[in-house]
Amino acid sequence: MINPTIAGLGPIMQLAYVPRDLDAAIAFWTRTMGAGPFFRLAHIAYKAATYRGQPSDVDFSVLIGYWGDMQIELIEQHNDAPSIYSAWTDAGQEGLHHVCLVVDDIGNARAVCATAGATVAQEIFLDGYEAFYVDTGGAPLELRLPRSRPGPARKVPQGPDRSPNARRQPWAGIAFHQAGHAQPRP
Repeated sequence: MINPTIAGLGPIMQLAYVPRDLDAAIAFWTRTMGAGPFFRLAHIAYKAATYRGQPSDVDFSVLIGYWGDMQIELIEQHNDAPSIYSAWTDAGQEGLHHVCLVVDDIGNARAVCATAGATVAQEIFLDGYEAFYVDTGGAPLELRLPRSRPGPARKVPQGPDRSPNARRQPWAGIAFHQAGHAQPRP
């Protein structure tokens, strides 16, 4: 039987933060918590993004590391495009930004979230892959398929193309961050 609640959609695989001071966040996670190393995925290349149903040209990078089995994501937005990241920092918020669930069926995840009253706040579309973030009335929640399984074909919203063939290379600018060995950010 399928669990028709958001909690039943899949396991939490990630804790994500949008820190005001990225260097301090890296130091906290590597030195204090013993997580890492962290790898920078600079200027994420994507086909399209939406924020609150409208195209968004959000430019962001992420640092990914592990704290045991839990993925830790540190997000840095580089422009003032509307997004869940800029809305968070503009509201003066700090701390945990969102958790990410890995789901087996992205369409079912959308339906369950809608039934629960959660609204889609942001979507990111990559070649053969998508993730979406819902506003649950608290912190946003990201839902996505496992990286190795592309989702069903969906019409990608029109907007600025940030795919690898547009302006960026996928996962370009990978840098390594480890306790006491943080590399300068590009």
